Amino acid sequence: MQTESALAALAALAHPTRLAAFRLLVEHEPAGLPTGALVAASGVTQSTFSTHLAVLAKAGLVTAEKRGRQQVQRASLDTLRALMTFLAKDCCGGRAELCAPLLADLICC
Repeated sequence: MQTESALAALAALAHPTRLAAFRLLVEHEPAGLPTGALVAASGVTQSTFSTHLAVLAKAGLVTAEKRGRQQVQRASLDTLRALMTFLAKDCCGGRAELCAPLLADLICC
């Protein structure tokens, strides 16, 4: 991941509604969630949520797929993984054992 892509992803996640929606989508991987369910969970109007969803999609954090009559939103775990790797790439001066507590928290909790 390049710096510009990381900045776009971080900016997209720097809003409470978008962060909550993305976390909810991550929780529901790999099935994803219908857009209507995300709107209902967000507590904002459909049009406002669509704007937030567009920001997440532009940053590559969310993809949509049509299933029958519904649009199902999915978190892009590849983008999340790339962002996390970008942020932790130089963690602890290359001494992976120092980052182990951080990684354990990510994996188990």
